Amino acid sequence: MPYSKTKRSAQGAGTIRKKTVKKRNGKTYTYWEARYSMGYDPVTGKQIQHTLNGKTQKEVAQKLREITTEIDKGTHVEPSNMLLSQWLEEWQKDYLFGVKPSTAQLYRESIQLYIVPHLGTVKLEKLTGHMIQKFYNELHQPTVDDRKPICAKSVKNVHGILHKALQQAVKNGLLKANPTDSCVLPRVVKKEINPLSADQMKALLQLLPGHPHEYLYQIALFTGMREGELLGLPWSCVDFAHQTILVKQQLQREHKTGGEYLIVPPKNGKKRYIPMAPSVAKLFALQWQRQECLRKEQGLSWQNCGMVFTNPTGGYLSSRTVYDCFKRLAKKIGAPNARVHDLRHTYAMACIESGVDIKTLQENLGHATAAFTLEVYGHVSRQMQINSANRLESFIQNVYAQPGLPSAVSF
Repeated sequence: MPYSKTKRSAQGAGTIRKKTVKKRNGKTYTYWEARYSMGYDPVTGKQIQHTLNGKTQKEVAQKLREITTEIDKGTHVEPSNMLLSQWLEEWQKDYLFGVKPSTAQLYRESIQLYIVPHLGTVKLEKLTGHMIQKFYNELHQPTVDDRKPICAKSVKNVHGILHKALQQAVKNGLLKANPTDSCVLPRVVKKEINPLSADQMKALLQLLPGHPHEYLYQIALFTGMREGELLGLPWSCVDFAHQTILVKQQLQREHKTGGEYLIVPPKNGKKRYIPMAPSVAKLFALQWQRQECLRKEQGLSWQNCGMVFTNPTGGYLSSRTVYDCFKRLAKKIGAPNARVHDLRHTYAMACIESGVDIKTLQENLGHATAAFTLEVYGHVSRQMQINSANRLESFIQNVYAQPGLPSAVSF
């Protein structure tokens, strides 16, 4: 039955009607329908109208009151029929900017591997916090026997991706609120750092002479630079005159077969200067000499990528090559689980034990804040505790050595 013509309604006004439709089997179905206005199309001047349905007049009237109140307040968001998978596809294409290419690739992999298989067919308007919470729980503690759990840190990463995508949906008017806001994430237990011991460090340095990456590993150990920063360090950023290293970029490779090498900003996006100890400057000079020998051997085949550390033909040095070579050395020194990154941890602990203040260490390491540096390296090593006790003992003895005081207790 067609609606009768009425006067133009104000934005948000609505009408309720009873509707009866005949089904294919001859039976009839009765329901209530409300129609409300969302204003006027600025191009055609016609009303923008929407409808909602319900089984009873009371149910529809309640829904209509809620919607018209939201329209008056300017908070109403029309339900979206878009599936989560469809929105994630649009979000990746139109909004996934401002992150490093390798990070964007990890986002895409997480979306395809975890989010889409579990929630991809759900409409945006049907997503709830509880639904997403159950999804996170299933990732961390699967109820299906053949499904491998992922760690709390990985669940947090998946949450970060989904939260960003749905937050953009809120800004675009596709959702009223972000359903991920109410979710509780599993507790992330930080792994203990494993710097090399003094004996392991000595054993490593004894193995390095003549090794293809001899100077790379030593400079990593004595500057605390990240592996990607060392592999992306150009000679133009090594200032022998002022004894400084400018860290402004790092080398990464796309996470796919045959992926291209990419020069990207450092981890926190900020450049920094690291002062070189004279011994470190000498290591760079030795690396220059070695590279010059390689360049002469290669002749016209030399690629000259401009980096301090290259492969034998002057091209970018693969992080996988650096990793594999270091693991073989680590096994020989009795630290089979050690990684190249642990050289950075070893440097940091050596600095702390040598009395370097946290603020200076933070700047050398390229951490965003000194608080983060304290969080990572704030625990006191056993040797530092012993040294602290020895200094306290010296203080106590000096106090009791003052005239007129009894002697300190001795055993």
